[in-house]
Amino acid sequence: MPEGDTIFRAARTLHRALAGRMITAFHAELSQLAVVDRRAPIVGRSITTAEARGKHLLMTLSGDLVLRTHMRMHGSWHLYRPGERWRAPRRDARIVITTDEWIAIAFSVSDAEFLTSEALARHARLSALGPDLLADDVDLTEARRRIREAPVRHIAEALLDQRSVAGLGNVYKSEVLFECGVYPFTRVMDVPDATLDRLLARGQALIRLNVDEASGATTGRRTTGRLNPREKLWVYDRAGRPCFTCAGSISSQMETDGRRTYWCPTCQPPARR
Repeated sequence: MPEGDTIFRAARTLHRALAGRMITAFHAELSQLAVVDRRAPIVGRSITTAEARGKHLLMTLSGDLVLRTHMRMHGSWHLYRPGERWRAPRRDARIVITTDEWIAIAFSVSDAEFLTSEALARHARLSALGPDLLADDVDLTEARRRIREAPVRHIAEALLDQRSVAGLGNVYKSEVLFECGVYPFTRVMDVPDATLDRLLARGQALIRLNVDEASGATTGRRTTGRLNPREKLWVYDRAGRPCFTCAGSISSQMETDGRRTYWCPTCQPPARR
């Protein structure tokens, strides 16, 4: 699933290309969007902004309409010049927005809807989002409070709960826990406040580093700071390989939600009770 930094960069790119431009053609394979288009045509509207809110991408159109999309596991937004060859199969195109200079295409996206500003303000999923680590005014103290109150099994699950803190995904979860030396399956109640604060601060630093254009984020997400492309991440997707810190073997475990957690048993031992 795309993480917060991926959605942030996609929104930034879409905003720079499309903001202020008029929509000259619109096509949607999703019935919920096509119905709105028939009732209140999208063609002729201008695009005001594109922004990320957690893992949601919001594109605001003139006439009090917002297109909300969520990438889920395999979705993505692409941007092309008219006539440019698409890098994904046309059969996977779910939303196509055409302007005079750019074509924005959402591939393999099923979670999408048009909202008015009023509906956006009371949207259940958006309203429930925790502090966004990419927001300028992020409140990490509130994020810690929400993690404490979340009905989750352990700290790895807590970091993924977008109702507690928005933006972190499976890659950052494993990487942040490794960098802070925290065993992923530690009960939240057994994680001290100071450690929670350290996890949140490091998560914020890593995700912001990977949306910083000067950091070379286009080369792919990296947390180690190493130049070797095979050493970009500490533990994620490295099960059975040697830890860069202790040379021990990286472990992994599949979670009930289908996502896999990675950690180093030596660098992240369970806390003694």
